[in-house]
Amino acid sequence: MNPKQAHTDHPILKVLAERWSPYGFADKPVAAADLLSLFEAARWAASSYNEQPWSYLVATRDEAGKFGRLLSCLMEANQAWAKAAPVLALGVVSLRFAKNARDNRAAVHDLGLATANLTVEATARGLAVHQMIGILPDQARTVFQIPEYFEAWTALAIGYRADPALTPDDLRERDQAPRARKPLNEFVFGSQWGKASPLVVKTFA
Repeated sequence: MNPKQAHTDHPILKVLAERWSPYGFADKPVAAADLLSLFEAARWAASSYNEQPWSYLVATRDEAGKFGRLLSCLMEANQAWAKAAPVLALGVVSLRFAKNARDNRAAVHDLGLATANLTVEATARGLAVHQMIGILPDQARTVFQIPEYFEAWTALAIGYRADPALTPDDLRERDQAPRARKPLNEFVFGSQWGKASPLVVKTFA
């Protein structure tokens, strides 16, 4: 059993329980066929009005110039560990609907759905994805000439988890820390905000 596998209170799909975000990545390339399947999974995510407001900028480490440009769009603390990942990507959203140019309040939510699909597909293939909000959107706009009403929102490091024995001490400590989540009664509410739904109260009684 994966030592980082979630200990869930209720049954969920194994691939969801096994997903976690490592800081340490192995020096091993990701096959192009696998990457294509990850983005194919993102392609089939649900979105408001089927707008599909997401785009991804992608670079592999064997493309040194492109990889360096994308790495420069991460905050310094994330660059320190993400530079070891074989693949980096930026998730970009269109903040307006293509059909009428009105604000798309669901755009960031839909990028999240697409990236969740990508992440689950990656986990099923033995890959790992570490998502980051710590990016430099203005840098990304300049480097990649991102147009108006589009915005870089998140970054992804994609690859294979590193052998803990080969991971620097600070990263190994983070990767080996126990996983924890809020219980359902702290976020599944019923008749009023902050009051747990009877469904989950029964569960935790």
